[in-house]
Amino acid sequence: MRIAVTGSIATDHLTVFPGRFKDQLIPDRLDQISLSFLADTLEVRRGGVAANIAVGLARLGLAPVLVGAVGHDFGEYAAWLGANGVDTGAVRLSRTLHTARFMCTTDADHNQIATFYAGAMAEARHISLAAVAERSGRPDLVVIAPNDPEAMLRHTEECRRLGLEFAADPSQQLARLDREQTRHLVAGARFLFTNAYEAALLLERTGWTREEVLDRVGTWVCTLGADGAELLARDRPARRVAALPTAGAVDPTGVGDAFRSGLLAAVARRLPLGTAALLGCALATLVLETVGTQEYKVVPSELLRRIGQAYGPDAAGALEPLLAELP
Repeated sequence: MRIAVTGSIATDHLTVFPGRFKDQLIPDRLDQISLSFLADTLEVRRGGVAANIAVGLARLGLAPVLVGAVGHDFGEYAAWLGANGVDTGAVRLSRTLHTARFMCTTDADHNQIATFYAGAMAEARHISLAAVAERSGRPDLVVIAPNDPEAMLRHTEECRRLGLEFAADPSQQLARLDREQTRHLVAGARFLFTNAYEAALLLERTGWTREEVLDRVGTWVCTLGADGAELLARDRPARRVAALPTAGAVDPTGVGDAFRSGLLAAVARRLPLGTAALLGCALATLVLETVGTQEYKVVPSELLRRIGQAYGPDAAGALEPLLAELP
């Protein structure tokens, strides 16, 4: 199964504040906030939602096609992605703008305050999926992850016109989208990905009820943080999948992206969606235990052991053929 992943490609600048954001807020001064946090650490890492998902897919044995726009500073990152199994031939190179930057501070409770500079990402609207398909082969699934909003709308429309199945993942860009745009991105998706907060925001943005959303998508996958994920589909009872336990949470950045990678990698191998979600939760925990979004390692035997402990021998047995193929 060939998966094209569209969306942001960025460099992450991750800092850690040892205190708690809430302790710095004065309730009757929230209309005038001017805060500065002294961070203990700084990590500069490769990131961006599309790149994170693509790396996860490659770590699980797929050969994803990355689709996005970057700046002239992308050379080293491109080489690293290629060495890690990601096809970057469909990435557009801007002549004038820098690659996007994600700047994030995490506090002691794993709350985050972040700023995203779009930079070259604004040029993603000029990328044609038809040209990508001609170059790399027709994708079986297109992931439409957070990106330049015009690019997301164009990619969604192209998927419909070309008859390509797509996964809608508007997440952070929901705040930028109006009702018609949000409806356009969701309707007809094979998969819809949100977290719990984004699920509520999506309902507000579309003006649809949960049932009306489910009438328009194949499966709505809602991640729930430490509570795992929920799988929703029309005329089927909701299914809850527990998170893979961890005793060493380090950094939540990119956890949702890894979940998507794990689930989609298992779907590509034609595994049942419930089993696919277990792999998504397992990969998410690996990222949670690592600083940075792409620095985690997949050790098949160890991951199978943890899956077996958390979900039982049947789950481990179902995922063993997939993981056994990995180096």
